[in-house]
Amino acid sequence: MGIYVNPGNTAFRKALNSDIYVDKTELISVTNARIDKSNCFMCVSRPRRFGKSMAADMLSAYYSRGCDSSLLFSGLKIKADSSFDEHLNSYNVIRLDIQQFLFHESHLDIFISKIQQEVINELQKEYSEYFKADQYGLPGVLKQIYAHTENGFIFIIDEWDCVFRLAKERKDVQKEYLDFLRGLFKGPDYVELAYMTGILPIKKYGDHSAINIFHEYSMISQKNLGKYFGFTDQEVKDLCTAHDMDYSAVEKWYDGYRLGEFHIYNPKSVVDALTWGKIQSYWTGTETYEALKSYIDQNFDGLRESVIKMLNNIRCKIDPLTSQNDMSTFRTKDDILTLLVHLGYLTYDETSDEVFIPNKEIEVEFMRAVKVGGWEGLMEALKQSEELLQNTLTQNEEAVARGIAAVHNQTASMLKYNNENSLTCVVLMAYYSAKVYYMNPIMELPSGKGFADVVYLPRRNVDKPALVVELKWNKSAEGAIRQIKNRQYASWVEGYTGDILLVGISYDMEKKIHECAIEIYAKG
Repeated sequence: MGIYVNPGNTAFRKALNSDIYVDKTELISVTNARIDKSNCFMCVSRPRRFGKSMAADMLSAYYSRGCDSSLLFSGLKIKADSSFDEHLNSYNVIRLDIQQFLFHESHLDIFISKIQQEVINELQKEYSEYFKADQYGLPGVLKQIYAHTENGFIFIIDEWDCVFRLAKERKDVQKEYLDFLRGLFKGPDYVELAYMTGILPIKKYGDHSAINIFHEYSMISQKNLGKYFGFTDQEVKDLCTAHDMDYSAVEKWYDGYRLGEFHIYNPKSVVDALTWGKIQSYWTGTETYEALKSYIDQNFDGLRESVIKMLNNIRCKIDPLTSQNDMSTFRTKDDILTLLVHLGYLTYDETSDEVFIPNKEIEVEFMRAVKVGGWEGLMEALKQSEELLQNTLTQNEEAVARGIAAVHNQTASMLKYNNENSLTCVVLMAYYSAKVYYMNPIMELPSGKGFADVVYLPRRNVDKPALVVELKWNKSAEGAIRQIKNRQYASWVEGYTGDILLVGISYDMEKKIHECAIEIYAKG
């Protein structure tokens, strides 16, 4: 048993002995099906604290010849799988945590040679008669061992991408590292299975992956691994029952990540909430709002508008395929938003190519980020939104117009106020407090003979009127009301039993004034 070659099972045993453990061992059936096949290269990327390292420890404990794990897996789900006995503790395993070699920037120029040196030193204890260390390093040694023994290796590499997080601007180090991985994995017969985990998918140069032999399982494309990382809805329900915790509160704060058919919860946050019996944000223990702030402050057209919409529970379309899968190459706002998906600040719906803030915990982190960032006026605008909503409900048109103008003035340095889209963002900020009483705002709702700009529908058992809002640029607020009526925008919400308010908001760019008109809708 070694540290890197054929390690023991201590780490997985400790996970099993934890006060809260959720059985994810069925992942092993997926990796068993890949052994010694052309698709034996897997790269799994998830945010911090989503169970990546635990899964790597589990796989190492299962495959490693350096230990006997039969008792550890007794009673776990994988024990019932037909492939369990065939592969249990049957392989040479090389287990690496790249972060252990890279915990300081000074290691960037030596860590690759250090990895090779440490692994070769351990291989010498068992295979010294079969190889000579040469200029080809670890790949050369493994080829020699395989040529003499025909014994292959399973590679389990955790934090594979920490190089790209620590050496964001060191392209030379990044390239050398990718060349090392390419030499280690591309072509050799000694690879039985290669399983890598990290936060980022594999780095791309241009439109192509630098290690294109790996199958990617990411927050953008989870394929068939969605339920194995993070807690599923049913798992959280069971945990809440066992720990006498209010499931609806846990759901509101920690649910929201979409991985195919599954709703996934951040396991670290759920475990902390159950352990301490308190619902709050535990995200600051893993990532900080300073990190989030550094990305959403990037000066890309439309990025801030997208963030404002998502703070109002609105989804935003993105193209995730332009991302280079690093933390420094940003060409469009989509590259930033894609990175935030990988970091866990957003979630991605692959059926619609939309991103959104997944839950209350992450919304709190966004609010912290904008509070200390260069989002002048936003927090003040949000504080005033309750008053503006009440003025809308009482049909105080002049007060609403003044309120919208105040939000515009407070956020003028943050938004390019030159079109209807900018006016939409101002209105969303102005009605931010509506989320307490209303469901998520519906943007461009198909209704009647066109699209209503914004529609607010009250939550169940909330005695508030529905709001149908139409925005106009360089036209009158009364014209906005006429358009709502003429194009029958309110027809879709006629089934709502309460009142419906028609709200027209306009901005005259030449006069620099806002206007508002509000009417009660006369149902059919």
